[in-house]
Amino acid sequence: MTPGVTGETVDGMSREKIDTIIADLRAERYRWAPVRRVEIPKRNGKMRPLGLPTWRDKLLQEVVRSLLDAYFEPQFSDSSHGFRPGRGCHTALTAIANTWAGTKWFIEGDIKGCFDNINQSVLLSLLREKVHDNRFLRLMEQLLEAGYVKDWRRHPTLSGTPQGGIVSPILSNAYLDQLDRFVEQTLIPEYTRGTGRASNPHYEQLRWRVRRRYKAGQIEEATALRKELRRTPSVDPNDPDYRRLRYVRYADDFLLGFIGPKDEAETIRDRLATFLRDALKLELSPDKTLITHATEQAARFLGYEVVSQRCDTKTHLVHRRGSEAPYRKRAINSVIALRLPADVVERRCALYTRGGKPIHRAELLEDSDFSIVAAYQSEYRGYVEYYALAQNIAWLSKLHWVMQTSLLKTLAGKHRASVAGMARRYHATVPTEYGPRTCLEVRVERVGKTPLVARFGGLPLRRKKTAVLVDRELTRRRPEGVELLQRLMAEKCELCGSTEKVEVHHIRKLADLKVRGQGAPDAWKQKMAARRRKTLVLCERCHDAVHAGRPPCRPQAGDGHGRAG
Repeated sequence: MTPGVTGETVDGMSREKIDTIIADLRAERYRWAPVRRVEIPKRNGKMRPLGLPTWRDKLLQEVVRSLLDAYFEPQFSDSSHGFRPGRGCHTALTAIANTWAGTKWFIEGDIKGCFDNINQSVLLSLLREKVHDNRFLRLMEQLLEAGYVKDWRRHPTLSGTPQGGIVSPILSNAYLDQLDRFVEQTLIPEYTRGTGRASNPHYEQLRWRVRRRYKAGQIEEATALRKELRRTPSVDPNDPDYRRLRYVRYADDFLLGFIGPKDEAETIRDRLATFLRDALKLELSPDKTLITHATEQAARFLGYEVVSQRCDTKTHLVHRRGSEAPYRKRAINSVIALRLPADVVERRCALYTRGGKPIHRAELLEDSDFSIVAAYQSEYRGYVEYYALAQNIAWLSKLHWVMQTSLLKTLAGKHRASVAGMARRYHATVPTEYGPRTCLEVRVERVGKTPLVARFGGLPLRRKKTAVLVDRELTRRRPEGVELLQRLMAEKCELCGSTEKVEVHHIRKLADLKVRGQGAPDAWKQKMAARRRKTLVLCERCHDAVHAGRPPCRPQAGDGHGRAG
């Protein structure tokens, strides 16, 4: 429903428009419209340009995306997690946490203006290697050269793909797949050798000295040596015959974990920059491409802090095979940890505070209590679910308190009551897998139906090691016979029954059907609300009447149309 450079949206879609697009494609006379350029602020104060295509271009881009996705998706690297089905931020982070143990250096990579600086000639050459349909390739070339409109002036696009377009993610993945192949087929084989680190001679000497002291009854000396042993690496951290390089990419952000000296990590970074510059015509962002020590600093990736843990006092009991006595082993050394950054909590809390204190949200005062609580919970749940992999997710308890106080102040301002009164009124307890949790709950009773329930809180702040973002498949509410495609193919107005040219009327959301201050809703609103659908197939006359606020047509004898009196 968001328009591009024209006022066309999905509202008014018809089979005739689809047939026109197909005919234009067959005759190679389809022309992409320039995208509407809008800019949104980034966290660093800069602006991110987005391109909004027209509705026809969106529809065709989705078809192109499905074709490219069917071909390229099986060939993409397992190290790529952005804009791919069944993958996301959590799968990338889980791969790091599970397989990067022992990492000494993190190489953080960020491509400068990736979407805007993709070289169109290189992209088209990559597509020609895989796709041997010249008509399709010409269509893609015209898409890249369509340009954009900003401040009512058209500008050419000499490079890049329009960020915000439907087809841009698959094109960027196809482009950056060359980077994945370079890392996996060239760098990783060169910087991976050895089956394991060599043992540390000093550690073995201390270990035998401890055993001899215990056998000789010198307990105090043995205890002191045991403390020194626990601070000593069991393997050689500078083993020249052992190297490991690991790699993960999400869109234009990537992270490498390296086991080896820093000078080799710097060489890897320089080789990456050279490959991107020479082969893909891209540049690494100098202020975001960093080399950090894994145990002394934290690498930032996808909003998390990635660190290699070290603690000589945290141990666990290990039972040896045979008759030897069990011993205690360091438990978390060199294990990768995912952490919630402190500044993230502060930035999120700042959205609900003023002068360091939680405030009410004036824009929600006109909404119902149910909607207010549901709005706060949807925002809070998003933070909790995204940082479910963080070991210190309990830090979100501060955000919970700030948001809950802001919510109670909003409800108190709406009802002209006290915050404590709102807390008592909506206090509830909800069971969870970790025991009962308190929350704020609003119930809307319905006759003959289960009540509507909105809660704020009740989410345990516990780490989930296997948390993965999965898109749930939408269940079909009605039989196939009433799907939009079948309804459109029937070519029958669902209000007056006319079989003349039909179009599809769209609304943004079902809540738009309920207009405050009006009496009984119109017939078309009643029909859409009863079906719980945002679409309605109408003839041209009924569609024009709906937009003009007039009563729709009703079937009469003769030409099949008549005006309602």
